[in-house]
Amino acid sequence: MDYLKLAQNIVDRVGGRENIQSLTHCATRLRFVLNDNRKADADTLENTAGILKVVESGGQFQVVVGNDVSEVYKHIVAEGEFDGAGSGASSEKEKKSIRSAIFGLISGSLTPLIPVFAGAGLVKALLIVLERAGWIAVDSGTYAILAAAGNSIFYFLPILLGITIAKVLNVNSYVAAAIGAALMEPNFTALTAAGTTTHFLGIPVSLMNYASSVFPMFIAVSIYAVLEKFLKKIMHKNVQLFAVPFFSLVIMVPLTAMLIGPFGQYVGQWIGDIVNFLINSNSVIAGIILGGTWSFLVLLGLHWATVPIIMGNLSAGGDLIAPLAATSVAASMGIGLGVFLKTKDKDLKALSGSSFLSAILSGVTEPILYGIILRYRKTLIYLVAAGAIAGGLMGYLGVKLIVFNFFLNVFTLPAQSPMLYYIIGVLTAIAGGALCVVLFGYESKKNNQVAEGPKVQKDENNQHPTPESSTAKMEQNAAGIDANVAMECLITSPLEGTVIPLHDVEDVVFSSESMGKGVAIIPSKGQLVSPVDGVVSVTMKSAHAIAVTSDEGVEILMHIGIDTVRLKGKYFTQKVQQGNRIRKGGVLIEFDMDQIRNEGFKLTTPIVVTNSDQFRDITPLLSEGTVAVTEELLSVRS
Repeated sequence: MDYLKLAQNIVDRVGGRENIQSLTHCATRLRFVLNDNRKADADTLENTAGILKVVESGGQFQVVVGNDVSEVYKHIVAEGEFDGAGSGASSEKEKKSIRSAIFGLISGSLTPLIPVFAGAGLVKALLIVLERAGWIAVDSGTYAILAAAGNSIFYFLPILLGITIAKVLNVNSYVAAAIGAALMEPNFTALTAAGTTTHFLGIPVSLMNYASSVFPMFIAVSIYAVLEKFLKKIMHKNVQLFAVPFFSLVIMVPLTAMLIGPFGQYVGQWIGDIVNFLINSNSVIAGIILGGTWSFLVLLGLHWATVPIIMGNLSAGGDLIAPLAATSVAASMGIGLGVFLKTKDKDLKALSGSSFLSAILSGVTEPILYGIILRYRKTLIYLVAAGAIAGGLMGYLGVKLIVFNFFLNVFTLPAQSPMLYYIIGVLTAIAGGALCVVLFGYESKKNNQVAEGPKVQKDENNQHPTPESSTAKMEQNAAGIDANVAMECLITSPLEGTVIPLHDVEDVVFSSESMGKGVAIIPSKGQLVSPVDGVVSVTMKSAHAIAVTSDEGVEILMHIGIDTVRLKGKYFTQKVQQGNRIRKGGVLIEFDMDQIRNEGFKLTTPIVVTNSDQFRDITPLLSEGTVAVTEELLSVRS
């Protein structure tokens, strides 16, 4: 691969060096923060040899390169004399950066809480079913205990948000949690029982109920982040341990109670009132718009901004936004089902079938969005049409969400009221998406090849597709390996733990198989070993990921955890260097599982063959369940 040429192409397509505000990289991606994302040509980038995918998420413009990312990064820095910052931003660019930062803060703070939101929401939905069936009395101890399990996350949300927001802003999460806890402390909440106002040093304080509140903590912790940095700057290091938390609490808790809390509550209420007014003015039109566009908000990460509004609506009795948005999610499920029914391609049928089943059971549709809809862009029309029609119907039926749950799946149906009407709207969207695919197909007439992933070219016999950017074939030829001779490489497990399907990984670049086929492992021991005899082909300064190329030419990437590049090497110890010869079972990386989890990161580790398109068949020998180190995991055949 010509790294210099690829680096120059990437810089040109993201809008030039002057449009780059900052650049980092992880094991597979270049992570740009751009002054203006509109200047980037994502479509052309995705059709450039050597680039697997382009993802815009959390304020970052991510270019997925694969194992060669570090080489490309070096050339961008060297040739462009890039120093990590743009050459100056206008006020317009600053506004863009602030907006990206806001959405990045919202998504980064709420994402860690989504699983417990989903679990608690299911508990509350279960209580509704049990109560309506007459199997449990609302005044029983059983009901009270289960209700506590379902309500706790929502009632004490200010505390948990304090922790997650602080982690995003890189400040003391426990002080931030204490600020949220002060709003829930019995002495403070008792004041609301005595009246609507009180006084602090003679200054009037408006009293409010902050249970389940969202906006006040975003504002409070953001201000606290500035205060903490200021205090650390002016205080001697010997007193920072106790002095910074002391002054932070003494300043922030009263300030939050007097000003930030009421202001945040009012802001959330005003935004919610505006959105709800638009929906209530004409719920059918609102349903058409939201049902037709919601999936695009998901792709852009803008859907997180609606979570505080939805939660505010729930505290007022019910939310109209989530049911309308659910029709777009259901339409994408329908497209997955339609492709499964329509395609004759074995791999695509497996992907669409498993993605549809996963979406129905969990409500996660990113594998369908990235793995199917963005690959076959004709289906975008079906997504909009089916979602809009079902959204209009859902708006007409007046369905409300009565228990928070951000996922549409079979288990969350009781969270909607009336549930029957909600099911009708969802089935309409699923049927519409599937019917469009079955009747009109999913491939465009212009190009029936996959529109995403590694670009391919045919060999002289027009039989074996090979990626233009891959070095695997050259390496095989150099080693004297005939690519036309059948070969099988058995990849063993590099970790001890639990195997899960790749499509269950909470990172769309891996779950959509853009990086290649494979499986993932949730480790039970902090040691990563080589899965084959071969050579260490890629290492990372942050030591959170590594790649090994087997003697047969199979390139295997092992990425420890989700987004663990942000740890910058903390808790990882790399035992080998790039270019080292390694035997199967030889230790590659050791990592501290407890510390990584304590930092809020998941340890799910994708094990993928990054040159998958060079091989005829890649079969998981173990797709779920526990696995021991060096136990056979994948079979790769040419």
